Amino acid sequence: MVSTYTPVCDFGTPAPDFSLEGVDGRLWSMLDCRGPQGLLVMFICNHCPYVKAINHKLVRDTAELKTLGVNSVAIMSNDPQEYPEDSFENMQRVAQEFAYPFPYLVDSTQEIARAYGAVCTPDFFGYNSDLELQYRGRLDESGRQPDTGEVRRDLFLAMKLVAETGHGPEDQVASIGCSIKWRDDQSG
Repeated sequence: MVSTYTPVCDFGTPAPDFSLEGVDGRLWSMLDCRGPQGLLVMFICNHCPYVKAINHKLVRDTAELKTLGVNSVAIMSNDPQEYPEDSFENMQRVAQEFAYPFPYLVDSTQEIARAYGAVCTPDFFGYNSDLELQYRGRLDESGRQPDTGEVRRDLFLAMKLVAETGHGPEDQVASIGCSIKWRDDQSG
């Protein structure tokens, strides 16, 4: 498995809109997902060991961010034909198992991943209340290692700053994860 790193944050880039089916059977748009102080868009999947290692932290951090007015949404863009663990049914199972406090959406055409410039799972895009990009970094320093005690919560602290000031931190550490699994061996 090859690890992929995200690019540096391109501050101010507007959030691309979407209309995607959630594991709840509902169609969700970007405006349905946004919070009054911002929106966190997360590209995740079920099979990636990086995502598996942080699922419990995603639940914790997104629930805490919601109390600050920042809503979250997760999008799965991998090709489930090649990665059956990422099927819609397995997305439903994982969302229920972890009690995701955010919509979990399927990007079956992979157009939304391309529109955002997503490259890996997990890939985080943090937007302010004007839906301008302010964070493109990691969740925390643990990567796919088991919890090693207290670690700096980069994503949470960045999005807390965005909620309070409208701006993300200047210094951001790239996220690392498994590459998006593009259909027909296409790259992003």
